[in-house]
Amino acid sequence: MSWITKVRNSLATLGKRDTPDNLWTKCPRCQEMVFTRAWEENLSVCPRCGHHGRIGANARFGQLLDPGFTLLPPVSVPENPLNFRDSKKYSDRLKAARASNPHPDALAAAEGAIDGEPVVLAVQDFAFMGGSMGMAVGEAFVRAAEHAIERKCALVMFTAAGGARMQEGILSLMQMPKTTVALRRLSRAGLPYIVVLTDPTTGGVTASYAMLGDVHLAEPGALIGFAGQRVIRDTIREKLPEGFQRAEYLHEHGMVDQVVPRAELKATLARLLNYLTRKDVA
Repeated sequence: MSWITKVRNSLATLGKRDTPDNLWTKCPRCQEMVFTRAWEENLSVCPRCGHHGRIGANARFGQLLDPGFTLLPPVSVPENPLNFRDSKKYSDRLKAARASNPHPDALAAAEGAIDGEPVVLAVQDFAFMGGSMGMAVGEAFVRAAEHAIERKCALVMFTAAGGARMQEGILSLMQMPKTTVALRRLSRAGLPYIVVLTDPTTGGVTASYAMLGDVHLAEPGALIGFAGQRVIRDTIREKLPEGFQRAEYLHEHGMVDQVVPRAELKATLARLLNYLTRKDVA
């Protein structure tokens, strides 16, 4: 045994330092590593490039609603009406999604106020099966609209979806007219409906309640569209313009009223709600 081996063996072995797995967050756009604490304090927006990260319903409620808001009760719908199965049972996929998410399906709603302005706030969570629109999402949306009518307040909807939920087939597509009828009732009651389009908002959601608002806002850089870019490009056989289907492009072409950074959303929504629900305007 050499002298260096003796010295090495005589040294106390230092244990591996425990480092939290969530200490850093990697920005999907600029690929920079950002302290998770700084990321969260900046509302999940990259402080270097301004990329708006995807967030769930609870984060939205906490960022936008005044303290004391109330969650609307979850809806009850048939869980696997078509007895669908691919590589796994649809019911098993639902169980797995619920195990890793705070709400039983992709849409959650709450009653509260934004800077004192009464509102029902509904939020789709892309983390729950891609925010896909199924029977539960459609029913939760209708319940939120009915609650807004009952409370005589505005409905604000944050969309984030990959489209209709294929495991529910035609039943998922029926949520498009169902939610449209609910919005017609809201309009007849003289109550405003504000949509905030977040990344991504696509498919049947875009073809229904995502584009039926009195006012359409969008977060910077959000992907918004019906069909995918590759499908469109292959269909029209033309190169798509720069920034196609992004929030800024839709704003330039009149489909979005305003692109609002996340830090300014609460103040913007409060101002809109004040304008749209004022009772002293003839």
